[in-house]
Amino acid sequence: MTTLLFQLITLLILLPLLQSYPHTSKPTNIRLPLQTTTLSVTDFGATGDGLHYDTLAIQSAIDACPSTSCRVFFPPGTYLTATIHLKSNIILDIPEGATLLGGTKIEDYPKEFDRWYVVLAENATDVGITGGGVVDGQGLKFVQRFNEVKNVMVSWNQSGACLGDECRPRLVGFIGCRNVRVWNIRLQDPAYWCLHVVRCHNTSIHDVSIYGDFNTPNNDGMDIEDSNNTVITRCHINTGDDAICPKTYNGPLYNLTATNCWIRTKSSAIKFGSASSFDFKNLVFDNITIVDSHRGLGLQIRDGGNVSDITFSNINISTRYYDPSWWGRAEPIYVTTCPRDSNAKEGSISNLLFINITATSENGIFLSGSKGGLLSNLRFINMNLTYRRWTKYAGGLVDYRPGCQGLVNHSAAGIIMEHMEGFEIENVYMRWSNNKKEQWDTPLDFRPSTVNNISFFNFHSDLYKE
Repeated sequence: MTTLLFQLITLLILLPLLQSYPHTSKPTNIRLPLQTTTLSVTDFGATGDGLHYDTLAIQSAIDACPSTSCRVFFPPGTYLTATIHLKSNIILDIPEGATLLGGTKIEDYPKEFDRWYVVLAENATDVGITGGGVVDGQGLKFVQRFNEVKNVMVSWNQSGACLGDECRPRLVGFIGCRNVRVWNIRLQDPAYWCLHVVRCHNTSIHDVSIYGDFNTPNNDGMDIEDSNNTVITRCHINTGDDAICPKTYNGPLYNLTATNCWIRTKSSAIKFGSASSFDFKNLVFDNITIVDSHRGLGLQIRDGGNVSDITFSNINISTRYYDPSWWGRAEPIYVTTCPRDSNAKEGSISNLLFINITATSENGIFLSGSKGGLLSNLRFINMNLTYRRWTKYAGGLVDYRPGCQGLVNHSAAGIIMEHMEGFEIENVYMRWSNNKKEQWDTPLDFRPSTVNNISFFNFHSDLYKE
């Protein structure tokens, strides 16, 4: 017992010495939190009066940031600017009371039209925007002629920098970036697309408000292009054109999740495409409210890409007619795959799940594949569909745009189906308003020659009583 006690006392005395003695094993690396540097744009000469350009001062503050974590801060004021270029490890901090105001002259933007952004980050890592303030594109100054149906917009195609009638600057762009974060910011009045994420990995967009003019075309809310691992949550989007729009121009798009969002638009609240040359896979849209939109959940596959493994859940939809110059005919759900033109490939759409969907709409659901691009394995589970009219726009049209067949006369139906293989309906309740003018007398519209393998379990169709 005495020997054991002596050994324990000896060990306690020697242990601190043994722990401090140099040894050859690899030491444990402990990463200390990076110290964030904050630089104010006013310290570099920015006036914030909204009249004089502060571009040079803002860019100087960005360029002065160390290579470690840095915030570029905007004191309250309005900062008129041409394109500014973000870099790695930099966050633009635009607090409440501060506005970053995009210029309206073509010379405010780079020569290359695909670099026309008010804020642009390219090939950057750990980059973003926050603060609670505003980034404003002054989109209404690009209106050539105001129109209650659809504004006619200025186009800079006469410069030779681009073609067509959509030659206007976007608001915020991230191209080829990693670890992008946009949060607690208001993006408003874009002249063209608002938030554009291109070929990025690991993007977080949360607590963002987007407000675009309701009569302005092409002022999309968020265009997520060729990007993987994207999370969108708690966002509020109220704009004229598509709200959340995944696209594939030059590569696939995987792993996008959008949750807890509120959307209003004159076009599609959620739209895949129409740029769709590559695949879309593993996308989830959950707990989303769509109000007064021209189209709810839309898939426009026109360029040969394939869509698979998509879930739409816990979504409340209200869709209505607007002027037919806007794409959409009040469809709560619109799933289509047809070639854009005779030279385009036919893509496919498979494994789509719609679960816990409530919709009140002026038109029915449209599900249309094509001969070489079938829709397969679609499931509708726990859906409550109410069809009634409350606007004065004429019905009786099916909208295949862009390309395909354009607008086609067709009587209203609860669900129109074309070129499908595998469709499962379970616990679906469809109600109709008693409107004789609309001639809603077809709950399900399909031809067995193009639609096969359909199953129904607990499907109800009834009159809607106001």
